[in-house]
Amino acid sequence: MSQHRFELRPVAPSASNWDWRMHGRCRSTDTELFFPCEGEGQGARIRRERAAKHVCEPCPVLTECRNHALITGEQFGVWGGTTEKDRRYLRPPRLGRYRS
Repeated sequence: MSQHRFELRPVAPSASNWDWRMHGRCRSTDTELFFPCEGEGQGARIRRERAAKHVCEPCPVLTECRNHALITGEQFGVWGGTTEKDRRYLRPPRLGRYRS
């Protein structure tokens, strides 16, 4: 996987910081597509993650969603076109706590 650079700026929580969610393509998609379910096998997980990333690709708030996941250390699900594993490699060392 190639290394990507993202500008991440921690922000204080407020309602306006979450406005981007109102514009996500995922709003009309079942959340089960973005999060693992109990007993999900590897093949099913790969197919589900690919389908979720396909929803994310043209999303107008992809960057905001990805930055949110990286800043907050989201440990589960597809956020901004990234999986848990993807985010382990994208997370900047200075924000550190999400290394495995």
